[in-house]
Amino acid sequence: MSDVILESKITCPHCGHAQVDTMPTDACQWFYDCAGCGKVLEPHAGDCCVYCSYGTVKCPPMQQDRACCC
Repeated sequence: MSDVILESKITCPHCGHAQVDTMPTDACQWFYDCAGCGKVLEPHAGDCCVYCSYGTVKCPPMQQDRACCC
C-alpha cells in the first residue's frame, strides 16, 4: 500500500482561488471558506468532503479505499 498524501490543493469553482491545505485524518471537512471570494464550498452530491470535490487529492480514507470518514 502506498503512503497517504495529506496535502491537497483546493480550487474554488467560483473565483479560481487555489490554496494548498493539510487534510484532517480524523474527520471529514464538509465546509470550506474560500480565502479568495469568501464563498463557502460544500461537497458535490456523492462526494464525502470538500477535498474529494475540489481538491487535487482525495481525502485520506478514500485514498486507502476505506469508507469515508463521515
